[in-house]
Amino acid sequence: MDIFRTKSVEQSIRDTEAPEHRLRKRLTAVDLTVFGIGVIVGTGIFVLTGQVARDTAGPAVALSFVVAAVVCGLAALCYAEFASTIPVAGSAYTFSFATLGEFPAWIIGWDLLLELALAAAVVSVGWSGYFASLLGSMGFHLPASVAGSEAVVDVPAMAIVLILTGVLMAGIKLSSRVNLVIVVVKVTVVLLVIVAGLFFVEAANYSPFIPPPEPTETVEGLQAPLIQVLFGITPVAFGVIGIFSAAAIVFFAFIGFDIVATAAEETINPQRALPRGILGSLAVCTVLYVAVSLVVVGMQPYDELSTEAPLADAFTAVGQPWVAGLISIGAIAGLTTVVMILMLGQTRVLFAMCRDGLLPRRLARVHPRTGTPALLTGIVGLVAAAMAGFISLSALAELVNIGTLFAFVVVSAGVIILRRTRPDLRRAFRTPLVPVLPILSVLACLYLMLNLPIETWLRFLIWMVVGILLYFGYGYRHSRVARAGETS
Repeated sequence: MDIFRTKSVEQSIRDTEAPEHRLRKRLTAVDLTVFGIGVIVGTGIFVLTGQVARDTAGPAVALSFVVAAVVCGLAALCYAEFASTIPVAGSAYTFSFATLGEFPAWIIGWDLLLELALAAAVVSVGWSGYFASLLGSMGFHLPASVAGSEAVVDVPAMAIVLILTGVLMAGIKLSSRVNLVIVVVKVTVVLLVIVAGLFFVEAANYSPFIPPPEPTETVEGLQAPLIQVLFGITPVAFGVIGIFSAAAIVFFAFIGFDIVATAAEETINPQRALPRGILGSLAVCTVLYVAVSLVVVGMQPYDELSTEAPLADAFTAVGQPWVAGLISIGAIAGLTTVVMILMLGQTRVLFAMCRDGLLPRRLARVHPRTGTPALLTGIVGLVAAAMAGFISLSALAELVNIGTLFAFVVVSAGVIILRRTRPDLRRAFRTPLVPVLPILSVLACLYLMLNLPIETWLRFLIWMVVGILLYFGYGYRHSRVARAGETS
């Protein structure tokens, strides 16, 4: 039983040329960068910055964003090398198949399905909340049974998922144009908020920039971070250690740049465009996050910031409540593109797995007119809409985080492996300082994983067990690589 059989890079690229599975190449480096910004910039920029400043880092939250960006940058450099070397749909799944083998690739693919499916549903529920709030401010109040935290069926969440599913099914170029328009709207809102906030910044609010450290309450039971159980280390608020504790939280505001790699097969010049899209979107978002965090802690003392809507409330505190409506519009625009691109990423990972036979191959057929895996996109949209409409997702949201970090670990390790096993491959982009940089990426991601609660780890393990059973029940027996007798 050879569950570690690999799929050669050459075979992965040949598979993209089959007529029934050929995706249309329409995307440029600019499109990919905008995709990255579209999925990274969500409500976190309006909410997370203030929350973390108040509870964990103080005014030094800007440094926490820089630390988190460095950790993401390490992983992004590894993604950039893989994406330019193997420009095939599937992202970390495809990279793992070429380096670690079929079974590890399946595990990563199954992990990505968890990350992207849950994230799309969770974010659409957040979109629904902002949408209902905006309608309420205009005098239109939706019934509590169809929108909000107590909804029996979250109708707005389901509606936005289904509308965006239609956009994705219509073609990748239309999706990129819709994304561009909405990203321009939300980045404009963010920039206006930054500029408006500068007029109300007081230097005294930055002192002390790094508040003295304070021990946080010890969390017991399944809610306790794994690092506390294993090593007896409890998180600390404020101080230098507080900056790093906050980085573990704000890291998740950067999640999404890896989805750029899932569009590799639809990119006109992937060897050049993918590294630029991945690294460019991460750089732009880092600047926006740091600027917003500096503004919000400059407008109001960090210990007076609210936890529900810190940025909007900070403007209200300085007599500018009109900005709160502006922030709602920015948040709605932000979450719209996040939902769309998460579903795009999920369909492309599923597409690659179906094409390899690990899931039913007929689902990977490309529509002759739109050039997209329309059937698969429709299925993903219906599942995401059902989850958003009927399931309480708040307790499962942290599974998105652990799934993403696990993928980062595998991709980072895969760069080292592929350098050793296939030094002959043409690499349009090369990760610097190999193996040091990928090792640092692995260690940084593992550290952040250890800061997640035990219950998140248990749920993650249960999901993985289900995936293993499905692989041996279906994927192993239907694998195209196994049938072709290909090992490399």
